[in-house]
Amino acid sequence: MTPLVLLPGMMCDARLFAPQIAALSGRRTVQCAPIGAHDTMSDLAAEVLAHAPPRFALAGLSMGGIVAMEVLRQAPDRVVGLALLDTNPKAELEEVRARRVPQMDKVREGRLDAVMRDEMKPNYLTDGPHRSEILDLCMDMALSLGAKVFLNQSRALAGRPDQQETLGAYDGPALVLCGRDDALCPVARHELMHDLIAGSALRVIENAGHLPTLEQPEETGAALAAWLERCDG
Repeated sequence: MTPLVLLPGMMCDARLFAPQIAALSGRRTVQCAPIGAHDTMSDLAAEVLAHAPPRFALAGLSMGGIVAMEVLRQAPDRVVGLALLDTNPKAELEEVRARRVPQMDKVREGRLDAVMRDEMKPNYLTDGPHRSEILDLCMDMALSLGAKVFLNQSRALAGRPDQQETLGAYDGPALVLCGRDDALCPVARHELMHDLIAGSALRVIENAGHLPTLEQPEETGAALAAWLERCDG
């Protein structure tokens, strides 16, 4: 079976995909790659490729999806299938880039917990029975990764390139998936990516925001499993 490489979102680790790893890893190799050691998308993608299998299915959520697009740009022949979850193919808007500056200043002052609690976590999830538990996990992942990763990832996101041309050139099995209530990467962005990638499947997960892997794990896992069947050919 095709190996699977997972790329987590900003300030997240493999726990973001824990339900899907549990469901999928019994039958195929599953690798979750860290994306915090560099401050450019190019270098982050190069490190993923340095440790990835020769050919693999690639799934990324949020910032992980942005890194996945750069991996695809650098090595399209190695990417057997592409899944983009709650992400954005466009370069960062100037006003978003400007908002990162005070966040980064606060993190340098030792206030990562405050930035995550007050400015980032409130945008992640829709209302649901597990909201508090998932937000606690997000905080734990962020604090485990620490300030240096936050700063690297912030700079990488601010300087990212537009990847619409990259997606338009891809013709492998592709899944574009998002939560219906994603406030950070709305459904329209995913409709755009679906239109760019010929033959892609578009899945919008109800009762989920920016983190459907945790908010609606079974439905998200089923969509990934169906996509992986296409990757296996």
